[in-house]
Amino acid sequence: MSSTSGIIAFAKDWHEDPTSNHHVLRELARTRRVLWLNSVGTRAPRLSSGRDLGKIRRKLGEFAKGPVNVEHDLWVFSPLVLPLPHNPVARALNARILRATIATLRWRLGLREFDLWTFLPNVADYVGTLGERRAIYYCVDEWSMFSYLDAHETRRAETALLGKVDACFAINHALADQKRLVCAATHVSPHGVDHAQFARALDPDLPLPSDVAALPRPIIGFYGTIQDWVDLELIAAVATRRPAWSFVLLGQIMVDVERLRALPNVHLLGRKPHEQLPAYCKAFDVGLIPYVISERMTYVNPIKLREYLSAGVPVVSTAVPEVVRHAELCSIATTAEEVEAAIARALDDRPAARQARSDAMKHETWTARVANVARIVDALPPRRTRGTTG
Repeated sequence: MSSTSGIIAFAKDWHEDPTSNHHVLRELARTRRVLWLNSVGTRAPRLSSGRDLGKIRRKLGEFAKGPVNVEHDLWVFSPLVLPLPHNPVARALNARILRATIATLRWRLGLREFDLWTFLPNVADYVGTLGERRAIYYCVDEWSMFSYLDAHETRRAETALLGKVDACFAINHALADQKRLVCAATHVSPHGVDHAQFARALDPDLPLPSDVAALPRPIIGFYGTIQDWVDLELIAAVATRRPAWSFVLLGQIMVDVERLRALPNVHLLGRKPHEQLPAYCKAFDVGLIPYVISERMTYVNPIKLREYLSAGVPVVSTAVPEVVRHAELCSIATTAEEVEAAIARALDDRPAARQARSDAMKHETWTARVANVARIVDALPPRRTRGTTG
């Protein structure tokens, strides 16, 4: 294979629901070779967890397959590392394993030169050791505030990473302000949207998915991972107040939802392929962003906000700061009573308003966002010209 240049990226697992990892690296792979490394683990697995054991088995199988070309010039590979991110002996051994693995993959894919990107906060041990031209941290959240991660160790690992990278990109201003305290070269890069895909929801010929087509209207919809940051109590309260409304929740369930299952007008329909979401958006009379307002929400930028809007869907959200920044296009509410009233007002929406909402997102595409990031990265001098090794 001929030599080329490109990107090697530490990211989440490819098969998971699309996130900014997917959108950004897919865009980059249109113009350069990208090697996506499935997650090297942000926490130790629980051997009592069937889900964690299944993930280990899957990664072993993926490692055996080698790098797989999934689209354009995007290659996906699962490296083998010891899943003990906070154990110093395991970390030292993993650094040696990764160096050997990356050297083999570079030869196999003809990656003579590459930039190292990470969407994960815990890979400082590898920065400067793999032969990269530049190192980039694309920060998508305040990782230390996730309930399932060790806050102290996560902050320590991310601080070390920020001290080593050449640039950081953060998905909103508050997050960028935090990371800039350690990495001066921190830039704001808000999430984008696949506008053309989600604007399909405005097409009168697009059929509704069969599992929502016959539900009583109106349909109040939400999609995304159902985790502890989704205010299930708020959803249950509004659904109880309005039994004639259908509440549709799409996404992997990671918390107890028994209270919602007990309500006949709440429909938990599971994960859906990303390409089907515009059709579900067409079915939604209102799109919800019902997040629990906590300190972490300051650093969140919901991708679904721009997707709902591109689909023309009226949005009712709790006071997530990044959504409040778009208050002219959304309704912000706090209590069950306020959410109920905001939904009721949104149900008077007109087709022209849907089109205007969608049009407002035309220039906020992933293509534009990633092109801007790539321009900044490509202008950075390679590490060797600065006399550094990382």
